[in-house]
Amino acid sequence: MNPTRRTVLLAATAAALLPPAPAVAAPRAAAAQQPYASYWYSDSLPEGSPGPGVTWRSLTAWRPETDPDLAFNASSVPLAPRFTPVPANPTARAGQARVQALVSFGPTSSNPSQGSATADYYALTHWAYLDELVFWGGSAGEGLILAPNAPVVDAAHRHGVPVLGTVFLPPAAYGGQLRWTRELVRRDAAGRFPLAERLVAVAAAYGFDGWFVNAETGGGDSALGADMVGFVRELRALAAARGQRVTWYDAMTVDGTVSWQGALNSRNRPFFEAADDLFVDFRWSAASLAASGAAAEELGRSRYELWAGVDVEANGWNSAVDWDAIVPRDRAQVTSVGFYRPEWTRNHLPADGRDPAAFHAADDRFWTGRSLDPTRPDPADPWRAPAVSVADRSTVTSLPFATVFNTGHGLRWYDKGRVVSDAPWNHLGLQDRLPSRRWAVHTTGRRPSVAFDFADAWHGGSSVLVAGEPDAPVVVELYATRLPVAAGTVVELTHRVDAGEVDVELAVATAEPATPGATPPYTCLPVAAGSGWRTVTVPLTGLSGTVRALGVRLTAPHGGAVRWRLGGLAVHTGRAPVPAAPTGARITAASGGDLRLAWNPGGGAVRHYTVHRLLPDGTRRRLGATGQRAWFAAGLRPEQGERAARLEVRAVGELYTTSAPATVTHPW
Repeated sequence: MNPTRRTVLLAATAAALLPPAPAVAAPRAAAAQQPYASYWYSDSLPEGSPGPGVTWRSLTAWRPETDPDLAFNASSVPLAPRFTPVPANPTARAGQARVQALVSFGPTSSNPSQGSATADYYALTHWAYLDELVFWGGSAGEGLILAPNAPVVDAAHRHGVPVLGTVFLPPAAYGGQLRWTRELVRRDAAGRFPLAERLVAVAAAYGFDGWFVNAETGGGDSALGADMVGFVRELRALAAARGQRVTWYDAMTVDGTVSWQGALNSRNRPFFEAADDLFVDFRWSAASLAASGAAAEELGRSRYELWAGVDVEANGWNSAVDWDAIVPRDRAQVTSVGFYRPEWTRNHLPADGRDPAAFHAADDRFWTGRSLDPTRPDPADPWRAPAVSVADRSTVTSLPFATVFNTGHGLRWYDKGRVVSDAPWNHLGLQDRLPSRRWAVHTTGRRPSVAFDFADAWHGGSSVLVAGEPDAPVVVELYATRLPVAAGTVVELTHRVDAGEVDVELAVATAEPATPGATPPYTCLPVAAGSGWRTVTVPLTGLSGTVRALGVRLTAPHGGAVRWRLGGLAVHTGRAPVPAAPTGARITAASGGDLRLAWNPGGGAVRHYTVHRLLPDGTRRRLGATGQRAWFAAGLRPEQGERAARLEVRAVGELYTTSAPATVTHPW
């Protein structure tokens, strides 16, 4: 990648890290450090001392049994299978171009393992259009190899998207040293590549899906190029055996030098043949992409295993892109799309304007297009958003299914419509499976606005708000599904009317729409209204087969301005199983009021765990929630007269039922 067109992550971060704690420690036996996503050098470390907040580590020395942060960084959500419904519009294709995104969620050394106390976060939600996410990072001053944190992997997996860690060997101009490249591809006495095996072991232990390899340190020779090809080939073979994958970036060539080709050609073809995919550098042209696609097919490979790099770091949807060279509307698509740094949708906002609502408005514009409705794209929009070219996918295929439309960040935390914490937060692992078509609205009259809203919620940090002055019935599509209808199947909606008068109906379709972009053939069932938040159970009486789509139909019988809020949706067979309580809750490390807490699963399906502090007056203070079985609590202080802190952990089930608590005390 051309260094002048990317942001190289250097070793200056504000996070304060202490030396690593042992894997298992008795209370007060070790410092309780905040866990972060792991990062390493191949083997040798830089000269001098690491910068503030940076811990230098060697991948050669890594072992899962001695990794103090493994419990915090291991994903808890397996990669979900997904399906493709009838596309939202005629130009959105299935089975052709795919979409990859290279995203920096934070500096290499400062990606918290369990979220943080701010809503200002790149809370990606448009997973329906993504086929691969690269957790982008690495720098000469922090570490070259970055494993993704658990919240990102859990959110991606819930939506069926694999996540890759990054191996980045930076240009010499940014501190890259050729010895790190040579160490990565060093062979053992048997001629094998030990660090290829180590990378696969890291991904398996942490539960992510493989590696994106980007070798940009110049000065190599053909021998080094041959070693790198052999390394990638072995890495892919080992990865494939564990269900992982490898993407190669178009930088190093077979002669060991760095020369970005912008094409698949003889200088990088052996790397493509050794890997699963190739990210084609931004230097591509319409001719080079066409030739590259043909070359891939001559090798017996799919042309859509080539990601054509689209650099949006600086200009987002204002970037000049020859879209017809990649995803033409009137003929077969040429290659796949590789977005470099789409978190521009957050980063371009002013620092004092990065509230969640502003971010999601920008992110919807990026992924859906200027019309903000994938069923009616704006043909005059110069930005060809993914929704225009790529068919959306869904993972809603089994019961029970529930969502509270939690985007993974918020300004406060709600429980049953009540604020239980005023603190802003982010934790992408708590994100629900979210509507894939945002926002598909069908009406013959005025179209209301539809958006995630953070001013109020039923549970978590967000709800869906429909606002406007509709003069005809409005159908809002929510989920493409493959949910079986059995005796006793019901749908629960938790909703509230904030302004005006609204008649609400549940829209259920048991067949696909006839053509792309058409409204699914919904059957509409009445939903009772009332004051305040209300949960209404709607039996699917008279329906059979498979629910293919879920939505709502809203009618303003007397016109005027209306505001209607959807806080939750659940589909089940009338039973709401409660998970068993966690067991073995324990403090594994402590430093004053900083504690590391761990526990064992109690049994049953668990969506996530909540952690509370039980105060002397009997009230419970929310500390947070996580999908992992470990929690870091920072800055606890004794209450008046309190001799020990009492913490409790509860398991939360798929239908948001909550277990009995597991309790642990920590003496002050």
